[in-house]
Parts: sequence; C-alpha cells; structure tokens
Amino acid sequence: MHPMLNIAVRAARAAGKILTKNFGIEADLNIQSKSQHDFVSELDKAAEQAIIKTIQKSYPDHSFLAEESGSHEGAAPEHQWIIDPLDGTTNYLRGIPHFAISIAYLYKGSVQAAVVYDPLREELFSASKGAGAQLNGKRIRVKAQRDLHGALLATGFPFKRKDLLESYQNVFAALFEQTADMRRAGSAALDLAYVAAGRVDGFWEFSLQPWDIAAGSLIVREAGGLVADFAGGHSFMQTGHTVAGNPKVVQHLLTKARPHLPASMK
Repeated sequence: MHPMLNIAVRAARAAGKILTKNFGIEADLNIQSKSQHDFVSELDKAAEQAIIKTIQKSYPDHSFLAEESGSHEGAAPEHQWIIDPLDGTTNYLRGIPHFAISIAYLYKGSVQAAVVYDPLREELFSASKGAGAQLNGKRIRVKAQRDLHGALLATGFPFKRKDLLESYQNVFAALFEQTADMRRAGSAALDLAYVAAGRVDGFWEFSLQPWDIAAGSLIVREAGGLVADFAGGHSFMQTGHTVAGNPKVVQHLLTKARPHLPASMK
C-alpha cells in the first residue's frame, strides 16, 4: 500500500462526514451559479477544505489541484493532490443519493494512490500503483467482457460542450445498437469505480476535468482495465475525452466510435 493512501482515505472520510450529515436537508445552502448547469454550494467548499486540511497536517508543502479552489503550488510541486470534494453535485443538491469524493495523489505527474468514496453506501474504492484495486479492502477486477454485445456501458452527456453534442449523439447511437444498455448516473468518478468493480463493462465520456478522472483512472488500471482517450492514446487527463474498460471492450468501443468523432478527437 502506498503511504499516501492512508492519508487519502482519512481525508475522504472527513469530507464524507460533512456531506452525509447535510444530505437531504432542505436549507439555504447559499448555492452559487457557476454556469447554467454547474452549481457549487457551501458544502462543496467545506468538504474540499476538510480534505486539504487533513492532507496538510502531514504534508504542508504539497501542491493541490481542487475543483472549487483551483491550483495551489506548494514548496514541493512534484507532490500533487487532485481533488473533487463532491462529484455529482447536481445529484446531491436534488437529493439523489449518488455522489462521491475523489482524491488522487500524483508524484511527478503520475498517479500513485487514489480513492473514490461513496459515503452514503459506505463504499470506498482505492488503489495504489502496482498494488491492485480494492473495494472496502477486498480486491476488485474489471469484468471479462469480450466485446460490446450484451455489455452495459456508463456515460455522461457533454453538457459543458454543446459543440460536441452531435458527435456524442452519433457515438451513442452507434454503441447503443450493440450494447445491452447505457447508464447516465451523474458521477464520472463512480462510473470509473464501477468499471473497476465489474458492475459496468465500460465507460465513455467527452470533455471531463482532471479531478473527475484522476483517481478513477488509477483504480481502473489497477483492477486490470485500460483507460485511454478516443484516439487510443494517453491524453485523457489533458483533453478529458475518456474511455475505460477491459482492453477488449476499450478496443471495440474505440473502433465503433471513431467514424462518428470530430477530427480533433481522432
């Protein structure tokens, strides 16, 4: 186990206490509109500060990239934490019980330890580089699906990139013809964790942010899966265009999607 994993778990649980305590309470959360479909509440910020405070107790010089407070470079920039204190904010604010806390530790740009924590279900997905992936301490593996026939895929709509909507719809239609079904649950971090645990066979989405996928990508890889961009490369952390699953599912998904992608994504 990576030594930073215990810190990540501790930080995730601290944030989880804040979120579960206030979930479902109809109160004035002082919700601020960041954009038409993107909301942030005081609880987002409180959960993020709880995570950062927990990490800084042990590592005050580390750097952070967090969804709410942005980038903060510490005295040791080679050590970085990428944090999403509440992935699935809209679900949370609407009382839909599907959201997670995502924390990844990077050393010199490479993810070394990761946690995706669902505090309502008490499910903690974790991974250390080279040491496998776990759900509540038990080893998990991606499902051995051979192709898209009968597969269950998770996805998310590109609501921040309306220019990609037509391409997304075309890819969705092409994949839906072959798969058993699709799921759009509202948390990319949990979608990736569910791929790692074999609950869904694959995941694809356009234009995500690093905090959406940093932790989940390591958990998938350590569960025997593959994470790639839509060209089959490794730029998903930069572009946000992400595909995940076991290697065979990823290959079939990319092949099926490629004819419908814009030139910039091929």
